[in-house]
Amino acid sequence: MCGIIGYTGKRDAISVVLEGLKRLEYRGYDSAGIAFFSDGTVRIRRRKGKVKELLHLFENERPVSHTAIGHTRWATHGKPSEGNAHPHRSDGIVIVHNGIIENYMELKKGLVAEGYVFSSDTDTEVICHLIHKYSRENLLEDAVRLAMKNVRGAYAIAAINEREDGKIVGVRKDSPLCVGLGDGEYFLASDVPAFFSHSKDVIFLNDGEMVVMTDDGVLVTTLEGEPIQKESVSITWSPSMAEKSGYKHFMLKEIFEQPRAIADTLRGRFSAETGEMNLEELGIGKDDLGSIEKIFIVACGTSWHAALIGKYLIEDIARIPVEVDIASEFRYRNPIIKRHDLLVAITQSGETADTLAVQKEARRRGARVMSVCNVVGSSSSREADAVFYTRSGPEIGVASTKAFTSQITSLLLLAVALGLSRKHIDTGVAMELQRELLAIPDKIEQILARNEEVESVAKELFKARNFIYLGRGLNYPIALEGALKLKEITYIHAEGYPGGEMKHGPIALIDEELPVVFLAPKGPLYEKTVSNIQEVKSRGGKVVSLMNHGNTEVAELSDYMLFVPDSNPYLAPVLLVVPLQLLAYHIGVLRGCDVDQPRNLAKSVTVE
Repeated sequence: MCGIIGYTGKRDAISVVLEGLKRLEYRGYDSAGIAFFSDGTVRIRRRKGKVKELLHLFENERPVSHTAIGHTRWATHGKPSEGNAHPHRSDGIVIVHNGIIENYMELKKGLVAEGYVFSSDTDTEVICHLIHKYSRENLLEDAVRLAMKNVRGAYAIAAINEREDGKIVGVRKDSPLCVGLGDGEYFLASDVPAFFSHSKDVIFLNDGEMVVMTDDGVLVTTLEGEPIQKESVSITWSPSMAEKSGYKHFMLKEIFEQPRAIADTLRGRFSAETGEMNLEELGIGKDDLGSIEKIFIVACGTSWHAALIGKYLIEDIARIPVEVDIASEFRYRNPIIKRHDLLVAITQSGETADTLAVQKEARRRGARVMSVCNVVGSSSSREADAVFYTRSGPEIGVASTKAFTSQITSLLLLAVALGLSRKHIDTGVAMELQRELLAIPDKIEQILARNEEVESVAKELFKARNFIYLGRGLNYPIALEGALKLKEITYIHAEGYPGGEMKHGPIALIDEELPVVFLAPKGPLYEKTVSNIQEVKSRGGKVVSLMNHGNTEVAELSDYMLFVPDSNPYLAPVLLVVPLQLLAYHIGVLRGCDVDQPRNLAKSVTVE
């Protein structure tokens, strides 16, 4: 959601923080601001809209500053406006904040009674005034500790005090915050991409931890003031991985990065000679795998679609019952989850609030927890007993693409490991699936080489007002994902359905204006899908078919065709989703949409 970046050191702090804000744009936001020390005072600049509006304020003036904090805001309390934009000030105290303060009305009433005047509609201003209240007789870090004892909710904050130049204090609870270590310089951010062009050595803060950054170094403590020894993590991403590298948009770049992302996800996970899984890389032991009685998979958004595919794969290959839930639903019901159950949490960022809450609850009930995650050191990885890193590299586009296909790849590897451990498959079957997996990057390259064909279809369909996506079995979640991508990127209404449900309602929508996208690869339910196509065709609907090369039967029934190479049915979803990603991308571009930062959406949903 909101993005935080802070810097103290020898460089031009304003430039570092503005660059960090640009790198945090993918999180989604409606306003941006910066606070910086200059000539013994703290100055604030804020603007509604994009970071570029903030940059304009520094075109003719760039004050000298070596300590600054910045923020991109995604509105929760109070409408998007310059007045509600961060940073917020209370006399000499200035803060930025990500999260939601649950008891802010109660705190606000008390502060108003004490004479504090509020100038915004945000809950953040409550924290600012509280810190000011305690700063009169305390150092900044002690004032923050005292203030946060009064606060209930989720938060990550960065605070500065006009009387303490060169110092930044950060604290987190249920909202991400990390520290970048440099040579005599230090960074504080809600996400690593904000500073990784300057630092790759990162300390991830846990809930209830505080960091104090000064010229003398970094001190991490509890909120009670007890020092904590924290090990830094070395981030292997290169700065270029977060650049567009000649692509028009991050989304297109990340679609084209999928062969590399999947190859990296596969690397070292199994032995091509023996078929044995590298359980150390999987993050869970053989005995643990063999004792699992039931698996729960929880996720949100696109990751939930990967979870649905994981259910099919694990139940079919390993014969273990799997239950899939949207994390926000799972956390508020009373699930029956026990000691020999495994909860698999899927999250690209590792910071999704609902998914993290489920992980904590599952561990409290005694279940083991595995995180399928893309970010080393993230909150999800720290709240898990085992971690399966997807190695996609930073995903900047709000609509997930390469993270999704890497998640499916990871879940298939998990299914194979479970199948081997329970002797439901032998090494011969495992090796065949692994060989198929190794061929997937090249097959995706073949699909990407037909990008212009997808763009041609997009040009025919971009004015449509509604779409239906239909798939069966393993490909039903891809119908959901295709529809979601179109909704996210183009703002066209789209629905994904199981093919067998078409006669139970969706068929009523079919007319000559409605494109119906069919996932029709050869496989166990292929003939039933062909029957669905014929039903739509006979009612005048526009048929868009995703099919294997050379399939003349479906081609004759289709108005528009998109092709994928032949594959093992278990791997068809990874291939089928790529043309759908491209279709959504090209339709979005043709409609003039901001495909990297769709309206109202944030990359990481770190608050409820």
